[in-house]
Amino acid sequence: MAKAKQPQVSMEEEQNMVNEHFEEMLSSCIRDIDENGVSMIRRAFEFANEAHMGVRRKSGEPYILHPIAVARIVAHEIGLGAKSISSALLHDVVEDTEFTIEDIEHRFGPKIAYLVDGLTKMSGVFDQNASLQAENFRKMLLTITDDIRVIIIKLADRLHNMRTLDSMPPHKQMKIASETIYLFAPLAHRLGLYAIKTELEDLSLKYRFPEAYNSIQKRIEETETTRYELIQQFTHPILEKLQESNIIFDMNSRMKSVYSIWRKMQVKKVSFEEIYDLFAIRIVFTPSPGIPERAQCWHIYSIITEIYKPKPDRLRDWVSTPKANGYEALHCTVMGPLGTWVEVQIRSERMNDIAERGFAAHWKYKSGDQTAAERESELDKWIRRIRELLEDPKSDAIEFLEDFKLNLFGAEIVLFTPKGMEKVMPQGTTALDFAYEIHSEIGNHAIGAKVNHKLVPLNHTLNSGDQVEILTANNQKPQSEWLNFATTAKAKSYIKSAIKSEVKNRIAKGKEILATRLQELGLTPNSRVLNKLLPAYNVQSKEEFYSKIGAGIINIDDFKKVLKQNKPNRFVRYWNITFGGLVHISSESDRDTFLEDEVKSGVDLKKPFMLEENVVDNTATLSYVRSECCRPIPGDDVIGYLDEDDNVVVHKKGCPEAIRLSTQHGDRIVNAKWSVHKLMSFLSRIEVRGIDRIGVISDIAGLISNQLNVNMRRLTIESHDGIFEGFIDLYVHSRTDLNNLILGLMKIKGIDSINRVEKVEE
Repeated sequence: MAKAKQPQVSMEEEQNMVNEHFEEMLSSCIRDIDENGVSMIRRAFEFANEAHMGVRRKSGEPYILHPIAVARIVAHEIGLGAKSISSALLHDVVEDTEFTIEDIEHRFGPKIAYLVDGLTKMSGVFDQNASLQAENFRKMLLTITDDIRVIIIKLADRLHNMRTLDSMPPHKQMKIASETIYLFAPLAHRLGLYAIKTELEDLSLKYRFPEAYNSIQKRIEETETTRYELIQQFTHPILEKLQESNIIFDMNSRMKSVYSIWRKMQVKKVSFEEIYDLFAIRIVFTPSPGIPERAQCWHIYSIITEIYKPKPDRLRDWVSTPKANGYEALHCTVMGPLGTWVEVQIRSERMNDIAERGFAAHWKYKSGDQTAAERESELDKWIRRIRELLEDPKSDAIEFLEDFKLNLFGAEIVLFTPKGMEKVMPQGTTALDFAYEIHSEIGNHAIGAKVNHKLVPLNHTLNSGDQVEILTANNQKPQSEWLNFATTAKAKSYIKSAIKSEVKNRIAKGKEILATRLQELGLTPNSRVLNKLLPAYNVQSKEEFYSKIGAGIINIDDFKKVLKQNKPNRFVRYWNITFGGLVHISSESDRDTFLEDEVKSGVDLKKPFMLEENVVDNTATLSYVRSECCRPIPGDDVIGYLDEDDNVVVHKKGCPEAIRLSTQHGDRIVNAKWSVHKLMSFLSRIEVRGIDRIGVISDIAGLISNQLNVNMRRLTIESHDGIFEGFIDLYVHSRTDLNNLILGLMKIKGIDSINRVEKVEE
């Protein structure tokens, strides 16, 4: 990407510009900072400015502007204090200059040195291979248990990097944007940093799907006038009633974020025009002394519902039971004057502060507010759960990363033990998850549950308000099938730990049985013997072999017969798949030479990789591998992943597996581009729905086969109550062909909607 030319300025002019940025940051601090704090911040700026002198970012601007921008986010948008602001200014000094943590501690004390050290260790989290990356992320999370400010400053650092991502090459943009949506945005959500979470989501969408982002942004701007008139008409009677009740308040409208609109369009399969809750009205009131804030929220709710009819199933009471991240508000949805449902959010000033700035705002209200202290303890419970996962030395780092991600983003439900103790858990929690939440031993020995006094299996999904009693048996132990329906990281971690322990015991038992049996045959368990036994029983490793012997799956009585059989020549197995077909390697030295040549001719990750078909004698083969999870076709927005065999595996950009690979294997992501495919066709599936009538199936099949000349593999249609719905599997050359086919089908009388299905089994 070509860099824009920077205007020529003198060193003095540039330093004046840097000083202006710093003074603006300092004046933006939300929290009151005393003279000592201001002095510390100034010293941190001077030290960082000197350390980064002469260094520039990819955009060409002085590097020191990045730490200043991060410090501004920390000070103004989150509201942290002097130590955090100073640490933000210093966060890249140790990593990028010759100064050490000891230098920071000598100049600024142990606390700031600790924060900077934590930020330095986190800087390389996503620049390594998958397992080291995940291990570094685990180390990063350890800082939560000691000082959560490290994570908050890191989120501010990521936010500024996302705001300035234009200067990075496309493959780096995709990698960083995928990391952001995969972990950083959910982390901001869990810490209650709503504004930062929303912006991270929007910016991630902007770089992952720029066309979709720009389209939605344009539609928002086009509907602004109509939306403003609706808001004015809706809010006018509410304003009058609240003023009559002498309530001091501020009312504004909050537009749904671009990402949340896009997400809803994807999940619900609807257009922009079909999303009715594009905005919400927020009422933030100044509480009257002597009256509980909760009661005042309900009072305002009663005033609104006297004017507009509420939708009962859309009432969200987070004042009685706050979310685990401390969020409090009363949400209701009412029917507006023009037949439009409108969401209204009711908050006190304290609730609004916590909602926007999350954990940082708790400190402001901690003293003298018992309810605030209780809410903070909900976050403490979540941090304790992380600590429990982190302290398990047996857990695999990548598995931990996946399990941790499960519990970052999602709504919470409230559950009760038989004695009435309250447990806040993620939506989708099963009875088994609840058992492990109470205690690991109860989970390990669970056989079922009673929910509201009714017997249910362990995979039963719980609802908010359920009272749950776990039934146990001493002879019960965790099963591998439990992992299919356990949803919380805590439950999955304990189940995997128990299963690994069981496997370890089976391996030890298997080794002992094998040694005894071979001794009976006059043999010892060496590599020559194992090389004969493993292929005979179709196992991949010694551990699997031992485990199956210990579990009684492998019959040791057959060993004598197996060991007498001749072993095939080991070179027969050396076949390697290339893009053009099969290559036979006749010797081990040939194989080594072949592999060296393959490495030398590897893919250049910095250049676009062309996704094309190689045509020889009118027969086409692909220069890439289509992923099984999302089945992309030419024309889809895709990325490539260079696998261990140097094959470029193509995924759709929105595919969850693509996001995971971009996050965990960012160094193997390829910027892929489609070329024209003339011979190869790809199986795709579309869902069709409409009004049933005689001849509609014949019209659909005729249009596809005769007019559009597309080869159909399967057509499945069901009709009920005058509505037909089903799916069609067909072969197309590209997304353009598929779109043209859909446009043609939409012209058939009676068809209401057609949607492409992401995954098709061939």
